Amino acid sequence: MRIAILGTGEMARGHVDAYQAMDGVEIVAGIDTNPDRLAAFNETHGIPNGFTSIDEALAWGEFDAVSNVTPDGAHMATTLPLLAASKHVLCEKPLATSEADAERMKEAASKAGVINMVNLSYREVPALVEAARLVREGQIGEVRHFEASYLQSWLTQSTWGDWRTDDTWLWRLSSAHGSLGVLGDVGVHILDFVTFGIGSDARDVSANLTTFHKADGDKIGDYVLDANDSATMQLALKNGATGVVHTTRFASGHYNDLKLRIYGTKGGLDVRFENFESALYGCLGEEALQKAEWSALSAPQVASNYQRFVEACRAKAPAQPDFERGAKLQAVLDRAVESDAQS
Repeated sequence: MRIAILGTGEMARGHVDAYQAMDGVEIVAGIDTNPDRLAAFNETHGIPNGFTSIDEALAWGEFDAVSNVTPDGAHMATTLPLLAASKHVLCEKPLATSEADAERMKEAASKAGVINMVNLSYREVPALVEAARLVREGQIGEVRHFEASYLQSWLTQSTWGDWRTDDTWLWRLSSAHGSLGVLGDVGVHILDFVTFGIGSDARDVSANLTTFHKADGDKIGDYVLDANDSATMQLALKNGATGVVHTTRFASGHYNDLKLRIYGTKGGLDVRFENFESALYGCLGEEALQKAEWSALSAPQVASNYQRFVEACRAKAPAQPDFERGAKLQAVLDRAVESDAQS
């Protein structure tokens, strides 16, 4: 299977590493409008072909699928021509920057009849997948309440780079550069974490989005720092469950941690992905419920999104999370922005 990488910035390295570890998968091309970055990327990863436009790459055409690792605001414009050319696409999250664009991408993928996935990478967390299975089986009864968080701290420490000088991070702080802030960048992950884990889509959301002062004039170079840094949400699901979700880039002491606690009529589940380790705890069974006892649960390893994408392309069978899922999540993000504007 032949794959092209669209967008050769920092995030693209993870895609290449994942594909190059698979048997029978070859990275045949890089695509980027920045020729210097493209050349350096291809040399580093041993990629034989490079193109500075999608049109050039499609004219060549010697690839089966594409990993789209462009910034959020470029997802729709870069994905649509690939779909029109019947190329399978794994697109980074969020699928788009508006519900209308996400719906357009979903419809185009459906019309093209190709494999389409959104790289919601925390679908690879074993604890989440196992929790979703236990909920589906009715192990905790009817879900009534939940609490969830996604905590990052890169605005207070520089482990992953200095956001003040590195455009890998700076663009994420600027709406003009295609960012929906922490809500779009990682809020989409925790919303998927919740709704996938519980097995129900969102019915309603109310939100408060906050942008903090971070630089003189709230600007660094060409980057106006106006995208939200923290988001708090109250969420109601279609199955009747309600709960709270929050995310921030100011969670000092947390590099990249996700938590989800699910409370049902017969028990509860505690899903954690902290310090890049998956853990699951449960309060299951009548005795544990009456004593409020929690215990560690095992969770088997799961395939990565990259593996499932490749398998789906080979089998010509759809895989989740697809563009339809991405469009549903984008609708929630749009409603959150609208809710904040009304507050």
